[in-house]
Amino acid sequence: MPALWLLPLLVNVGCSVLGGLVTFALIPAFQGHFMAARLCGRDMNKPNKREIPESLGVISGAVFLLILFFFIPVPFLSCFIEEKCEEFPHHELVALIGSLLAICCMIFLGFADDVLNLRWRHKLLLPTAASLPLLMVYFTTFGNTTIVVPKPFRPLLGLHVDLSVLYYVYMGMLAVFCTNAINILAGINGLEAGQSLVIAGSIIIFNVVELRGDFYADHLFSLYLIIPFFFTTWGLLYHNWYPSNVFVGDTFCYFAGMTFAVVGIIGHFSKTMLLFFIPQVLNFLYSLPQLLHIVPCPRHRLPRFDPSTGKLNMSYSKFKTQSLPALGSLFIQVAEALHLVDVQREQADKEFMEISNLTLINFVLKIIGPTEEKKLTIILLMIQVLGSCCAFLVRYQLVRLFYDV
Repeated sequence: MPALWLLPLLVNVGCSVLGGLVTFALIPAFQGHFMAARLCGRDMNKPNKREIPESLGVISGAVFLLILFFFIPVPFLSCFIEEKCEEFPHHELVALIGSLLAICCMIFLGFADDVLNLRWRHKLLLPTAASLPLLMVYFTTFGNTTIVVPKPFRPLLGLHVDLSVLYYVYMGMLAVFCTNAINILAGINGLEAGQSLVIAGSIIIFNVVELRGDFYADHLFSLYLIIPFFFTTWGLLYHNWYPSNVFVGDTFCYFAGMTFAVVGIIGHFSKTMLLFFIPQVLNFLYSLPQLLHIVPCPRHRLPRFDPSTGKLNMSYSKFKTQSLPALGSLFIQVAEALHLVDVQREQADKEFMEISNLTLINFVLKIIGPTEEKKLTIILLMIQVLGSCCAFLVRYQLVRLFYDV
């Protein structure tokens, strides 16, 4: 990597640290404004169920955007220092501005969701719309839709396959998944911001390692985006940690997911990006029967707080046994046999039954039993760290079984 490129990275780190401190200071200053605007919610996992301001993720998102707006000219200063303006890297500028546009759209749409309380079908459409600028940037600056085929499939497909438009469909689905995966693994203090901080830290480590390779420019670009996100998220997590003084809202979940999608797509490591989402992937697969309404899905699947013990317990979905479709009955039978869910049936007439909600949070509670909220958050974040360790193991060791590296 050229030594001159180290200066923009150092400027980025300095601005990011400052941005984290600004986020840390601004959130308490704006709490009263959010409460006055009735952007607040009750913390259901506390005895007093007090109201605290919600959607404070918009503060960290705004600071993130300001950092990068001021940073836009910095990576291109070398062009003027070396007096090679005729070779100005327009494609890098387009990629940076297009990435910020996608993230900015997602912050706006996430805040609209917090204010308007949109339906789930809108939560799928919004990331799709916000990802369009990103896909256009990829099309105009890189445009490669060819993938290397894993070794077991090469006798059938050859060494390379051009996916054409399917590759753009995949990237659009990646943006939708990233934004919603964090949103559905939520509900306790510090979890949304905490898991995002771990993922961001993992991406930073991966990019720093890859700076020694041939594609250092892509990973340097990724660092320009993920480092400010890391520090602004740290400032937000401080106030969202147990006992939380603020809620991050869907605004932050969408902002975080789109930022991860952007660095994965523009940095050309979208498959590795998914590896850092192992807990979110498992939570999504585990939640699918409820998300697809194979079994009933309540609006909120938060763990249940027991005021007598001060601990969190599994939450349940209650429904009439006869209303369950055949596929749902089959799923419950199989999942109960595999000890994946807890099923409670009324002993009298068996007209109603309850199953534990299908979230990773509930599954952890099923394994370890009733737990304090702070301890549960730490356990889930340790699972996130373990997922990142597995991702690095797959990326740098097991990948040799499928690709020539």
